[in-house]
Amino acid sequence: MAVHDHPLAITERRPAAAPAPAGMLQLTDEENEIAQLPWMIRLTITCLVATILGWLTSIEQLGLPAFVPWALYALAYAAGGYYSIQEAWQTLKERQFDVNFLMIIAAIGAAAIGEPREGAVLMFLFSLSNTLETYAMGRTHASIRALLDMAPKEADVYRDGQIVRVPVDDLQVGEVVLVRPGAQVPADGLVIKGESAVNEASITGESMPVEKRVGLKVFAGTLNGQGALDVRVSTPVGDSTLARIVQVVREAREQKANSQDFTDRVIGQYYAYAVVGITLLAIAIPLLFLGWDVPTTLYRAFTLMVVASPCALVISIPAALLSALASAARGGVLFKGGRHLEAAARIKVVAFDKTGTLTTGRPGVVAVIPVGGPGRLPDTLPCVACYPRPDDDQLGDLTPEQFRLLAVAAAIERSSEHPLARAIVKGAEEREVPIPEADNFEAQAGAGATATVCGRSLRIGRPSLFGQLTPDVAIEVKAQETQGRTVVVLGDDEPWGLIAIADTVRPEAASAVAQLKAAGVERVVLLTGDNSNVANALGSALGVDEIRAELLPHQKVEAVKDLQARYGPVAMVGDGVNDAPALASAALGVAMGAAGTDVALESADVLLMGDDLNRLPGALRLARKSRQVIRQNLAFAFGVMATLMLLAIIGNIALPLGVVGHEGSTLVVVANGLRLLVRRMA
Repeated sequence: MAVHDHPLAITERRPAAAPAPAGMLQLTDEENEIAQLPWMIRLTITCLVATILGWLTSIEQLGLPAFVPWALYALAYAAGGYYSIQEAWQTLKERQFDVNFLMIIAAIGAAAIGEPREGAVLMFLFSLSNTLETYAMGRTHASIRALLDMAPKEADVYRDGQIVRVPVDDLQVGEVVLVRPGAQVPADGLVIKGESAVNEASITGESMPVEKRVGLKVFAGTLNGQGALDVRVSTPVGDSTLARIVQVVREAREQKANSQDFTDRVIGQYYAYAVVGITLLAIAIPLLFLGWDVPTTLYRAFTLMVVASPCALVISIPAALLSALASAARGGVLFKGGRHLEAAARIKVVAFDKTGTLTTGRPGVVAVIPVGGPGRLPDTLPCVACYPRPDDDQLGDLTPEQFRLLAVAAAIERSSEHPLARAIVKGAEEREVPIPEADNFEAQAGAGATATVCGRSLRIGRPSLFGQLTPDVAIEVKAQETQGRTVVVLGDDEPWGLIAIADTVRPEAASAVAQLKAAGVERVVLLTGDNSNVANALGSALGVDEIRAELLPHQKVEAVKDLQARYGPVAMVGDGVNDAPALASAALGVAMGAAGTDVALESADVLLMGDDLNRLPGALRLARKSRQVIRQNLAFAFGVMATLMLLAIIGNIALPLGVVGHEGSTLVVVANGLRLLVRRMA
């Protein structure tokens, strides 16, 4: 197995790497090992060639001196054991044993009993296994680093009236950078000029480009489309979204899962010593009590030592975990470590916050309600001369009356900066409702606004703006307010219609809840501080199993603990700000809006980078699949190791075949783990 993947291996002391640029990731020991792959290949080939030449030159008919094959076998030992000897020496200086030590002793033992060829074959197969395993694990690390190694090194910045190209690390908060078409965004910031579509797949996992215009945020490492953008830097380069993701991935790679910790403790502290002890017994007992000759005894003992080494057992867990972490990151889901991936596999209950999680956290038009009778509105609305009747294909899910009401409301509100006014205009734009021109706009503080649309003086605002409402209108207003909605009334002297505004439900929320249940989650719960009427309406629409409303932050924590006591491990999904206590107390904290939310990165265990709830069911399925793969690997590794040990004890397996079985099982568990790299979370 690869030397750095064994828990007993002591990392080779290499010169410290040069400091990486701000926000970028330095090479880890494992990545340094991957960088040595070309030399590992050369040495493995040298070992093979020397072993073959040693065997050929040992043929008696050639009449060559005896030292020639021995010299070639010595070369094979040196080439095949180059890295293993270094690692074994480091661990011996720490008064420990590792798998490299066991293999080297077995090879030397084979030479001592006059079988240098079998020792050379052992070193070749061990070296080949290390090389192939390093190559395979390199694919996992390459997948993770693909998320990280994408920040541009230089940026075009406006300084003293000119565009200057500078290193990204020199950018200061407040400076304006030019992002050319097809270029990468160098830093987090706000667009102050230009429009373009930006590919944010590297940050959020969103496959479709996102339209960017003035006032919207862009992230370092994302790819600009066809339009040029002027972006004002809002965050230091070292604290950008990409840099914080780098830090999360670094921590995830350093953190081990609970199962891996257990395996490392047991094998790291006891197993290698047990193998040495068993080998010594396998030498002493046959010589003292069974009357075996020395060569046979040593040969079987060294074979037992080789096949008992726990390579496949140890690598079975990290091979699956790293592959699953990389696959999740590619899909826009960032686990902070193997522990959390393991926790996700056990989740029985998913609890959702409402605002910013199941809903967008932004006000939007949720209902357009004509009042005064359907026969009156088409003639009353100002539309005959300046606003023709919409075609059926324009209406969408609106009736003609709703279509015209929303158009006129948006015409008045387009001149207003009030959040509810902006929600109405956005609602019209989203439904592709043409907005007529309005004149004589006048805001009425705390009440609404008036304007002239198509020659008619109209007003829009609170219900109180229209004085005493008729009973039927008052009932409708009350019904909407009972659902937690804000009601805006439109009309002239009399109300024409109502527009209900509320926090809008995420389009994918209902399907995400359904997918969670299909993925094996036993219970989906809504935990919210909002009032019961709003919570019940939302919960019923989405199909959740339980609703707990009007909760303060500490009451959400109590609710999570109660759910875990009653049903099992709970995943809490929130926006990472006011939900931080509940996120921390749950078995698995899942944060929405991780691209730009500091608290989410600090308090949650899992980050949904694209604000897409549909990724959560896939992440839980991936976690359960990784647990299944780990169990498969452990069962296979134990089975092969036990079989080979039994055959070695009874003497029915040759040393080279034992090595083939031992190293082959290691490669099988690595390949099984790597299957998770290509698994889709959808």
